Amino acid sequence: MVLKVSGLRRAFGPVTILDKFNLEVREGEAVALTGRNGAGKSTLLRCLVGADKPDDGTIEVNGTKLTESAVEIRRDMATVIDDLDFFPDLSVVEHLDLLARAHGLSDPEPVVDEILHEVQLIPQSGQLPGTLSSGQRRRLALATAFVRPRKLLILDEPEQRLDTEGIAWLSGRLKEERENGLAIVFASHEPSLVNTVATRILHLGAARAGEPLAPTRDESLAEPSLTPEDVVAGTPTTAEPGGQQPAQKTTQKQPAKKPRPSQGRKPKTPNQRSTANQRRNR
Repeated sequence: MVLKVSGLRRAFGPVTILDKFNLEVREGEAVALTGRNGAGKSTLLRCLVGADKPDDGTIEVNGTKLTESAVEIRRDMATVIDDLDFFPDLSVVEHLDLLARAHGLSDPEPVVDEILHEVQLIPQSGQLPGTLSSGQRRRLALATAFVRPRKLLILDEPEQRLDTEGIAWLSGRLKEERENGLAIVFASHEPSLVNTVATRILHLGAARAGEPLAPTRDESLAEPSLTPEDVVAGTPTTAEPGGQQPAQKTTQKQPAKKPRPSQGRKPKTPNQRSTANQRRNR
């Protein structure tokens, strides 16, 4: 059990957003929160990460009760729920280097370079975050979650401001993370992301006219086309007439060498270079 929510209640004045909400998420599970705007998705996520305090109920991460100062929870939980505030005088690559080092990576540069390549920010690695486009800032925000160790990932509409290619990349990345044992809770309005990643779907909020009643407790509302089996199933191969599989090409291309950030990091001192070389020689 990675995340356990029991009897959660959150109200704003006379308006109750969440009441007696229960949720359990285990390793390798991804729970998608769906529902119209104002249904309580962001409120729930903010409670889960400690940014908002519920009126009643408990939240546990890996058996530890959620508190603002719990080191174990901050170590295990990665989040992207709001637009992040970046340091104005640190470049893109320096942000990720700092975050990786803060979470205990002894040699973060190869990890950071790999993530920058994946989110397609190598050309912008030396820029300040304030100079990025909105879509690039969203990619950087996601990179801050992927560059650090994590057992639980919480995301609020991570597809925001991503183009079609970016959503396809994010869907594949989150599916891979789930298959490797990460627990994920995310809110989304993007059907393709939900279909690819989620093992359970929770539809929050009061139903509109003609809609079925939405639950306030942990309950899957997956349609037949969104069963867990369909979500995680791979794409079948297509056979040629006669039952023969398409011929496979024997020529294999050598993988292209991935570029590394050419700017953005401050030059290392001789002592830092010596320490880095010692780590590589171990």
